[in-house]
Amino acid sequence: MSVDLATVKRVARLARIALADDEAERMTGELNGILGFVEQLGEVNVDGVEPMTSVTPMAMKKRLDAVTDGNKAADIVANAPATEQNFFLVPKVVE
Repeated sequence: MSVDLATVKRVARLARIALADDEAERMTGELNGILGFVEQLGEVNVDGVEPMTSVTPMAMKKRLDAVTDGNKAADIVANAPATEQNFFLVPKVVE
């Protein structure tokens, strides 16, 4: 895939980047070079290579999946005008 001058100007406009004509011509070459490198990556044989999240093997830190109230219920409702058993009391709105 190659990028032409019109495409560079359109992308610059969409990204709200002001480019002069000479800058747009320079960017055309640079973007074509970047896309060439990306196309080369598609030629690499990755059969049998597992995806990785880091260059060094490490176990992900996990937390227990436990439901708690955070022990902050009293702090949360402390400034409320009316509460009952750590719940906010509000006026009835539906008859």
